[in-house]
Amino acid sequence: MTEPNTAIPEGKQTLLGLYVTAKQAYEKWRAEPEKVMIIDVRTPEEYLFVGHPAMGWKIPVATQSYEWDAVKGQFPMKLLPDFVSRVSQVAKPDDTILVTCRSGGRSAIAANLLAKAGFKNVHNIIDGIEGDAVEDATSVFLGQRLKNGWKNSGCPWTYKLTPDRMVLPKVG
Repeated sequence: MTEPNTAIPEGKQTLLGLYVTAKQAYEKWRAEPEKVMIIDVRTPEEYLFVGHPAMGWKIPVATQSYEWDAVKGQFPMKLLPDFVSRVSQVAKPDDTILVTCRSGGRSAIAANLLAKAGFKNVHNIIDGIEGDAVEDATSVFLGQRLKNGWKNSGCPWTYKLTPDRMVLPKVG
């Protein structure tokens, strides 16, 4: 385990301490597409409505709950217990895996679950698909995820679903 990287926000840090930006992840995949795997751990709704990297595997780490948390002011996510076993269907512990989510938090959780299961080369894509929120109080884009991330960095993405690259949890 590496020491926490103070340049990486705490919620995006991982046990393995391996990090890339979305742009770096795309370049890493483009250089060795047979050896580098991108895993998008967002929900199917996010793939459908926000878009996704076509070359990525879609393997959700959590599902959206519909129970309002008044303290946090949100509908919390619930981890899916079979995440690691679903990743194991398409990846081996020595594979190079680049994990993404909306903005780097869930992908850190996913990377840690994989690390605890023996995966050794799992990188967190720290700016995710949508990127970080604009913090400039004078900007009309305040709070919108437009700073970086896969979509804002010029990396290719699509709304077209790719069922052959989805490993979803069993329903029912």
